[in-house]
Amino acid sequence: MRRRRSDIAPARIPVPAPVDPIDPEAVAGSVLAGDCIEVMRRLPAGSVDMIFADPPYNLQLAGPLHRPNNSRVAAVEDAWDKFPDFAAYDAFTHAWMAEARRVLKPQGTIWVIGSYHNIFRVGAAIQDLGFWILNDVIWRKTNPMPNFRGRRFTNAHETLIWAARDARTRYRFNYKALKRLNDGLQMRSDWLLPICSGPERLKDGDGRKAHATQKPLALLYRVLQAATAPGDLVLDPFFGTGSTGVAAKALGRRFIGIERDPGYVELATRRIAEAPETPDPKLLGGDGVEREPRIAFGLLVETGLLPVGTKLWDRHARHSVKVRADGLVETGRGRSAAFGSIHQMGVKASGGPSCNGWTFWHTRARNGTLTPIDELRRRLRAEMAEEPPTAVEDVDEPPTAAAEDAAGAGGEPTADAPAVLSATN
Repeated sequence: MRRRRSDIAPARIPVPAPVDPIDPEAVAGSVLAGDCIEVMRRLPAGSVDMIFADPPYNLQLAGPLHRPNNSRVAAVEDAWDKFPDFAAYDAFTHAWMAEARRVLKPQGTIWVIGSYHNIFRVGAAIQDLGFWILNDVIWRKTNPMPNFRGRRFTNAHETLIWAARDARTRYRFNYKALKRLNDGLQMRSDWLLPICSGPERLKDGDGRKAHATQKPLALLYRVLQAATAPGDLVLDPFFGTGSTGVAAKALGRRFIGIERDPGYVELATRRIAEAPETPDPKLLGGDGVEREPRIAFGLLVETGLLPVGTKLWDRHARHSVKVRADGLVETGRGRSAAFGSIHQMGVKASGGPSCNGWTFWHTRARNGTLTPIDELRRRLRAEMAEEPPTAVEDVDEPPTAAAEDAAGAGGEPTADAPAVLSATN
């Protein structure tokens, strides 16, 4: 006998177990003990500004490593770095990274560090899940562990992948803060920093490394300086001994650490409690503590700082333009005449893909001294401010991740190149 559709019992859909939610504001500054995937599931969506992740490298060591004198190398032999095969590691990577993307704010970014053993698989997962890669950064170690067998190159670097939540993300990049850190030069994507050693390297009661892969504070300091603002909430799902928390505390950022090893939880908690923090928020500097008013070039014309007809020059006095009443600049006459913004005309004069007109164009005094028009902008900004200007500089509206790629952000600037802006700004 044929059964009617109404007689067939509906399939039972498994109901996920209830999740006890975690208020990120209530646990900021804490180390949460537990599995990172399970703990992240309890955090609300879109709740953290940045994520730094130092996941297991899956080194696949077949056995202990020894030096030529047969002494044993303190390598990564912990259980948390062992996976049965690549498929298991990939499944784990996709699982934690999917939760990381869920808890990341729409304008947030993620940093993941790894070695050649895992970083390519991590990179594939990042793209599979919809993140948009902004940069890969090479951490070149000044004092790497030597290659004892002499059968390969010395592993002298690790790779960090910096990615936006998606292609539409208007992410934060503190370009000017990093440039100041780098003695006025653009910060490159290869970072020369020492590994964690000396007093910074934490030891256990027997004098051995407390953690096999402790990262140097200098590395975390630069990462947080690059992509966060004071007060931002940073999540580290593989907290270890708490380097992310120590750097966050020093820079006025908030943090949430997740760590499943009770020993590391105790060590990180004690270490952070003893770590110093910056006493005066004004010392944090950065690109966006308090954003100063954005000054349009046309305002310099309107206020008379740059009268119509003023001639502007590049720093070598080879190219010149004249200021127009509508806030544009022009060069040439008749059919050869051209006009545009200070940025567009800077591109035309320099022949480069982009140009910051504020630093490219200069006024010329009677004695021939050239002064960037950016100085006039600073003067006007100071007059408009209620208080004297500080070291904090303005930040233009951040581009989307995809638009920045389309604008050719991957080009290699020269050491004395001006700040890179889109020619259409």
